[in-house]
Amino acid sequence: MGSQQGPVKVVAVTSGKGGVGKTNVSVNLSVSLSRKGHNVVLMDADLGLANVDVMLGLHSKYNISHVLNGEKSLDEILLTGPEGMRVIPATSGVKRMAELTPVENAGLIRAFGALEFPVDIMIVDVAAGISDSVVSFGRAAHEVVVVVCDEPSSITDAYALIKVLSRDYGVERFHILSNMVESEAHGRILFKKLSLVAERFLDVTLDYLGTVPFDQALRRAIQKQKAVCELTPSSPSAQAFRRIAAGIERWPKPNRAGGYLEFFVERLLQSEVG
Repeated sequence: MGSQQGPVKVVAVTSGKGGVGKTNVSVNLSVSLSRKGHNVVLMDADLGLANVDVMLGLHSKYNISHVLNGEKSLDEILLTGPEGMRVIPATSGVKRMAELTPVENAGLIRAFGALEFPVDIMIVDVAAGISDSVVSFGRAAHEVVVVVCDEPSSITDAYALIKVLSRDYGVERFHILSNMVESEAHGRILFKKLSLVAERFLDVTLDYLGTVPFDQALRRAIQKQKAVCELTPSSPSAQAFRRIAAGIERWPKPNRAGGYLEFFVERLLQSEVG
């Protein structure tokens, strides 16, 4: 076993559709939590469109497929990002994770169990939509964050994702983050729209996580391949990410004493097969 001490909080960040800034949210929350002293690992699980490393201007020679093949350990493929956060680069091809052999399954669980980096929060940047991989990561994670923006299709697609995860897989609680909107009030209206429908027709609890305004600092940061929290920490968007990170810190820890990462991988693999 590696140096895992206590339970690891595993948070899946997803969205009903692409283009809502989901990866940017994952990156900036990871930076904010790292800055607060947490050991954060950001797993790029958007297997068809891996772009966490691109967004941070990192260059990865290896990715999780090299771990699956037994060529590298998980620690050997970790990239170091801002504030000491670590990134697990994705493998390409959505079906790859769904077609693991039993030996690869066992190897992946072992790889997570042997991780030397003492992670306490793992952010999983999941693909948009309701593909098999999204459902699998959503089921396996401890908490699910759904990113929405002010487009009708963003709300309807987020509702469809919540419906599938709750009805078919028993996920009961979702944290909603309003992204790229004008104001906090605007973000709360978006949340209300979604929660009114979801709580009326589905057996779920929706929690308002916060709002991130779209500002020029965010646009510049994306162009420069930096996290806005690192490039312009005083900007409204960076301040919003810090507030949301503080909210995540207050979430209860998993009730398993340890080994949550192995549990996460086991559940992930079971749901791929099931």
